[in-house]
Amino acid sequence: MSAIDSLPPLRSVIAAHGLTAKKSMGQNFLLDLNLTAKIARQAGDLAGSDVLEVGPGPGGLTRGLLAEGARRVLAVEKDGRCLPALAEIAEIYPGRLEVVQADALEIDPLAHLTPPIRIVANLPYNVGTELLTRWLDPGHWPPVWESLTLMFQREVAQRIVAQPGSKAYGRLAVLAQWRCDARIVMDLPAEAFTPPPKVRSAVVHLTARAEPRYPAEPKILLPLVAKAFGQRRKMLRAALRGHAPDLEDRLAAAGIAPTERAEQVSLERFCALARELAR
Repeated sequence: MSAIDSLPPLRSVIAAHGLTAKKSMGQNFLLDLNLTAKIARQAGDLAGSDVLEVGPGPGGLTRGLLAEGARRVLAVEKDGRCLPALAEIAEIYPGRLEVVQADALEIDPLAHLTPPIRIVANLPYNVGTELLTRWLDPGHWPPVWESLTLMFQREVAQRIVAQPGSKAYGRLAVLAQWRCDARIVMDLPAEAFTPPPKVRSAVVHLTARAEPRYPAEPKILLPLVAKAFGQRRKMLRAALRGHAPDLEDRLAAAGIAPTERAEQVSLERFCALARELAR
């Protein structure tokens, strides 16, 4: 394994600071610095960007981001045990790493960053999907961030890029693909982590679109999609009952058969239905 900076290998850092991964925090540490640097490169040219990292742990990905030229990294870490290890990284990259001890679900770290902003993280398993949905629905579009490069359980990654007709296709796919170009850029085996999780992981790269892929009001589209997939085994005329008094006419106008189920309906047709319901 080649060195990316003058700091010790991550196994030595973990041993020195007693950083046993905690299951309660969804922690699985990625120790191969070649892999963390490769993940950082998937985010594109970082030289002119501020980067938000959530859950840096002992700092493997943090080191990769800084070594790949990130202008500045804001690392949000809930686990106070990791702060001394992250402070050591800050010392060799003066002025380029800020560490905030906080729960990423409870603060707005983007307010502390200067555009252009990229978000790159090996997200803790227990908060990853919640953070993603918040970033994809910030209340205004385009968002302050340009791209998301995020590691998830592979099952979650597949749900983000899934297409209609597949079992993985659902609310998360519609939300992500409506406003972003999304693709899986890396697969990682369980053995790459300490401790090894019971599932494989994957890195997804999402690039924010200037405008959503199809026109629709988010206040109509997003609750509509949530309701449709909340009862995905039901036909849409049943799953969306009460959404409009003339629901079947609205479905037909959007090119959707009332007997179809949510997993059969494309993003384009969901947006068409949202426009019909907005009338």
